[in-house]
Amino acid sequence: MSVDAKPLRTGEPDPSEEPVYKPPLSQGPMSRMGGLGMPVEKSNDFKGTLARLGGRLRPERNRFGFVVVLAVSAVILSVLGPRILGNATNIIFNGLLHGGPKAINFGALHRLLFLVVGLYASSAVLQYLSAYTLAGMVQRTMRQLRADVEDKLNRVPLRYVDQSARGDLLSRVTNDIDNLAQSLQQTVSQLLTNTFMLIGTMVMMFVVSPELALVAVVTIPVSSGIIRFITKRSKVRFMAQWKHTGRLNALVEESLTGHAIVKTFGRQREVEESFRETNDELYRASFTAQFASGSIQPLMVLVGNLNYVVIAVVGGIKVASRSLSLGGVQAFIQYSRQFAQPLQMLASMANLFQSGLASAERVFEFLDADEQSPDEGAMAAPGTPASRGRVEFEHVSFSYDKDHPLIADLSLVAEPGRTVAIVGPTGAGKTTLVNLIMRFYELDGGQITLDGQNIAGMPRSELRSNIGMVLQDTWLFGGTIRENIAYGNPTATEEQIREAARATYVDRFVHALPAGYDTLVDDEGGVISAGEKQLLTIARAFLANPTILILDEATSSVDTRTEVLLQGAMAALRSQRTSFVIAHRLSTIRNADTILVMEAGSIVEQGNHDDLLARGGAYSRLYNSQFVGAATEIT
Repeated sequence: MSVDAKPLRTGEPDPSEEPVYKPPLSQGPMSRMGGLGMPVEKSNDFKGTLARLGGRLRPERNRFGFVVVLAVSAVILSVLGPRILGNATNIIFNGLLHGGPKAINFGALHRLLFLVVGLYASSAVLQYLSAYTLAGMVQRTMRQLRADVEDKLNRVPLRYVDQSARGDLLSRVTNDIDNLAQSLQQTVSQLLTNTFMLIGTMVMMFVVSPELALVAVVTIPVSSGIIRFITKRSKVRFMAQWKHTGRLNALVEESLTGHAIVKTFGRQREVEESFRETNDELYRASFTAQFASGSIQPLMVLVGNLNYVVIAVVGGIKVASRSLSLGGVQAFIQYSRQFAQPLQMLASMANLFQSGLASAERVFEFLDADEQSPDEGAMAAPGTPASRGRVEFEHVSFSYDKDHPLIADLSLVAEPGRTVAIVGPTGAGKTTLVNLIMRFYELDGGQITLDGQNIAGMPRSELRSNIGMVLQDTWLFGGTIRENIAYGNPTATEEQIREAARATYVDRFVHALPAGYDTLVDDEGGVISAGEKQLLTIARAFLANPTILILDEATSSVDTRTEVLLQGAMAALRSQRTSFVIAHRLSTIRNADTILVMEAGSIVEQGNHDDLLARGGAYSRLYNSQFVGAATEIT
C-alpha cells in the first residue's frame, strides 16, 4: 500500500492500492452501516436457521435420543409425586374423620412419603444425567461449528475480508457462537423437560378430574397466543441487537488499532460520539428485545394465577358435593401449579432461544459467503523441478469494481534472477500487480504464468510457497523474536535463524534486549520499534529462501543509515531470484534490471534507470520531482 493511501469510508477496497494482508479501515468511526453492509432491522430466515441448526445437531441424534429417554423418565417420576401425596392426604383425612389422630395409618403414610422422596430423588438424578449428556452434545456441536468457521476464514477471498469490518467478523466467530452455545445449553434441556412435563401433567390431571382438566387446558391456547404475539415482534429486535453488537466491536477494534492516530489528529471527541451513538443503538435494540421477551413471563404468571383461582373454586365445589376427594383436589391443585410452571418456563426460554437463533443466523450468513475459486490443479508431485521464477503477464485485465477498470491488457515478462521495480503515482495499481501474482484476486481477463504454467491452474499453496513477501505494513504474531523469524521456514535450525538475522541487521539490536532472541513481541511491536519490526519481516523472508521475492516499500520504516546497510542485504536476498520491488523512493531502485512506470493501471514506460532518465518522460519527472522537492526543503 502506498505511504499516503487514505483509509476508505465506504466499505469498498481502494480501487488502486489494495492492501495485501490488512483490510482498510472500511468501517470508520463515523460509518453508519452494519457489519458487511447488511440491514440491522430484519431477520432474514428464522425457520431456515432453525432447520440448519437441527442439521448441525443431527450427528448427535443417538445421544439426543438418550436425553429424551432420560427426560421422559424424569418427568414420569416427577408427575407421580402429587398423585401419591394426594393419597397420603386422604389417609390423614380419613383417619381424622373416623377416629382422630390415633386412627391414622402411619405405616402406610410413611411408606407413601418415602416413596415420594425416592421418586423425586430419582427424577433429579435422571435430570442431572440428561443435562450432562446434553452439555456434551451442545459443546461438541459448537466445537465443530468453530472449526467450520475457521476453515471458512481460510476459504473466503481477500475481497470479502477487505469489505468487512474486522470487529464484526470477530463478533460472529466469538460472541455469536458463544451466545448460541449458551442458548442451546439452556433452552434445549428446558424445552424437553417442560414439554414432557406439560404432557405428563395434563395426563395426570385428566386421570384425577376430567372436568377440572378441561378448565386448566383453556390456558394453553391463551398462553400460546400471548407467546406468538410477543415473539413475532421481538425476534427482529434480537437480530438487531447482535448486529449492533458486531458494529460496536468493529468500532472498538478500529479505535484501538488506530489509537495513536486518533490522538494525533485530536479526533477523540468524534470517536467518542460515534461510540455513544452506536452504543445507544445497541441499548435501544437490546432494551426493546429484552423487554418484549421478558414481558412473557409475568403474563404467563397472571394467566396461571387466574386459572389457579378458577380451579380452587371449582375444586371446592366438587369436594363439597363429594364428587372429588380432598386428596384429589390437593393433587389437582399441585398439578395445576405444575402445569403452569412449564408454560411459564417455555415462555421465558423464548428470550434465550430467539437470541441464540439470531446469533446462529449471523454465523450461517458468514458460512454462506462466497468462497474463492477452488484450486483446479493437483499438488506438485515429488520430484517436480523447482521453480525457476519466470513470471509473465499476458494481456491481463482486472478491476475491483466492474464499472471502474483498473488494469487493462497489461503484458510484461520478468526473467529468472532479474529485479523488476514498479514505480508510479499513488493509485497507479502497483500493489494490485503483486496481489495478482499471489492470486489474492482472480483476473478478469488474460493470464499470468510461472515458468510457463498458468497460475490459475496451480494450487495456491504451491504457488505461494515459491513467493516471499516483505510488506510496508509489517505483521508480527505473539511470540519470541526467534519464532517470528522462523515463521518463514519452520524447519530452520538455530544457526540458519541467526544467519538470517545477521544478514538483515536484526542480530545487531537483538543483543541489546535482555532476553535476546527469546524476547516476546506482538503485532504492536512491544519492546521494539517500527523499523526493527520491519527488519524482522525482512529476516523472515530471507530465511524462507523463495524463488520469487516481492518487496512492497520494504524499508519505509527504517532510518537512512540502516537503509543503506540493508541495500547490500537486499541485493544478496534478490540474487538468483526474480524480484518485484515496489518503491516510492526512486533512489532505492537505481540498480533494478527493469523499471516499470505505471499510470492508471497501465505500463507507460519500461527500461533501466539511465535509459528512462534520458527519455525525459514519466520516470524522469517522478525522479526529478523527488530530488527537486528535497533540495527545496533543504534550502
